Amino acid sequence: MSHPSPKAAAPHVHVHVHEQENGYDHDHDNDAAGQAEILDLDAEVLAEHTASVTAWLPMQDSPRHIVDLGCGTGAGTLALLRRFPAAHVTAVDSSAPHLDRLQAKAAAAGVADRVRLVRADLDAPAWPGLGAPELVWASASLHHMADPDRTLRQVHDLLAPGGLLAVVELAGFPRFLPEDAPADAPGLEERCHAALDRHHAEHVPHRGADWAGKLTAAGFAVEAERTLAVDIAPPPTETVTRYALGALRRIRGAVAPALTPDDLTALDRLLDAGSPDGIPHRTDLRVRTERTVWAARRP
Repeated sequence: MSHPSPKAAAPHVHVHVHEQENGYDHDHDNDAAGQAEILDLDAEVLAEHTASVTAWLPMQDSPRHIVDLGCGTGAGTLALLRRFPAAHVTAVDSSAPHLDRLQAKAAAAGVADRVRLVRADLDAPAWPGLGAPELVWASASLHHMADPDRTLRQVHDLLAPGGLLAVVELAGFPRFLPEDAPADAPGLEERCHAALDRHHAEHVPHRGADWAGKLTAAGFAVEAERTLAVDIAPPPTETVTRYALGALRRIRGAVAPALTPDDLTALDRLLDAGSPDGIPHRTDLRVRTERTVWAARRP
């Protein structure tokens, strides 16, 4: 199965989760507006997959109260509101600009009265009052927590008895280019991924953790697990092109030191919107990624 959503490459939650989810390097680029744009593009491109995850959740009854941990600009929040029309969502994030963006999107969608915004550092020992939700959604956020085991225990205690936690994690940064691209540096994207994986191994140590085991240790009963492969074939839409260009630009800071001069030159040529070889002129772009979701219940 798959999922949607997307946080910076820092080992804390002070930048917001969905940016980190896709590996964007916000330690070196703190342009909040640019981050928000990428998050919105991610949400638009993967909206169908996010909806498929919310539809799959094994809810016993329709929830009335949902908490979105690390809500970003609202991809999960808005998808959950569409999936559960009687629900209210408490959207939690540490980024004020992202919460502002979510508020504007909720108003535009006519659901502002069903969203409560809470700015909070989820690594803090104590959380603000979040009520007793029947569903907690954590998309690409848990692996950025300083102590995800403690976070899971906090979520367990937060949930109403019988409530469900949905954990969504992705296998890695999305791929956009054919394997033999670009012509002057075939396989460049895979080398960037390898460099990004090394970067994450140092800065995001919980990425790829045994989430089923951690959920069980925190007192949850894991009811279901599903992996969804996302493959959006070419030709790319204008949104996919913007998504690919923005996403690859944002990981450049993390991978550049590990690339050869030739690879870095080839990457910069791809990222140059004015170059005939640049991403905006490619008709072979496709979005490939893989997301896994765990549904775990508080007994």
